[in-house]
Amino acid sequence: MKITNGVLAILFIIFALLQLNDPDPWLWVAIYGAVGILCGATALGRYPPKIILGGILLTIFGIGWYIPHLMDWLENGMNSITTSMKADTPYVELVRESLGLVLVLVTLIWLYWSGKRSSNKGI
Repeated sequence: MKITNGVLAILFIIFALLQLNDPDPWLWVAIYGAVGILCGATALGRYPPKIILGGILLTIFGIGWYIPHLMDWLENGMNSITTSMKADTPYVELVRESLGLVLVLVTLIWLYWSGKRSSNKGI
């Protein structure tokens, strides 16, 4: 699990750096960077369960905020969100961001589970 969390740390730091050209880089660099740091901390045995749980709750709230945009995308026929990097319709960027939050949520749940498991084993 340490290797997986280390790889996730590197990936999320790369994701954060790739957000520097985003319309709202401060938000996404902070989100992906924080997840990268949490992954790295957990890989190094510094498991912060309360912070991870707080991140899970914030991410669930964030995903909830995007639900109307996801519904709009679904109602409009689920047009491709990967055709080009430019957001051609208003919901394309919002759908991409919501999927980014889903990735963050899955990763934070993994971190909580893997950290809890490692700390229970004394690893």
